[in-house]
Amino acid sequence: MSLLPPDDDLDLIHTRRYETRVYQLSDEELLVRGAISDTKPPGLYVVEDPESLEIHQMQLELRVRLPMLEITSARVLFETHPQANCPLIANDYEKLVGLSIARGFTREIRDLFGGPKGCTHVNALMQAMAPAVVQSTWSVSVRKGRLRGESGQVISPEERRRRLKGNLNTCHLWAEDGAHVAALDRGERPGFPPLPVRERLRALGRDESDWD
Repeated sequence: MSLLPPDDDLDLIHTRRYETRVYQLSDEELLVRGAISDTKPPGLYVVEDPESLEIHQMQLELRVRLPMLEITSARVLFETHPQANCPLIANDYEKLVGLSIARGFTREIRDLFGGPKGCTHVNALMQAMAPAVVQSTWSVSVRKGRLRGESGQVISPEERRRRLKGNLNTCHLWAEDGAHVAALDRGERPGFPPLPVRERLRALGRDESDWD
């Protein structure tokens, strides 16, 4: 199902899809799988063809070590590609091993795989996957906190800053000198629980205090 508005009255000529899934293998390791796909609508490239036609599908699988988000293995698969020689670059992406999916990752991708040194579609996939990996660390943190019985506990300012460090200056909300971070520094919890969590709790007839 598409996340975009209905488009039956529009002349569709291209669809690009991304998918990323992050799995927790242990307290120290994540498995990350991503895919990118480009398709053309029925009949555009092959006249009278009733099916859509996939032009690109590249897949990337990473193993990532916590908490530094260091890549320990990388494997690229060219599932669908327009030219026979496209997959020849796949093994070059083993150069990802040792990099951290943190600040500067986009620059590293550009330096290592930009232009003729890589595949533009795999590079786009990596840049789409990286924020999902960072987001998954919140899931790891929530799970760890519950297992340790930390829900509702007051944490020190130092520990609070350590937990927030990865988000500082990543967007306007997390500006280091902004109101959101200042409130968190004061020990407040602005935006908690997140809006989707609040809405889901209300739909279930439960109180926001059920989430911590």
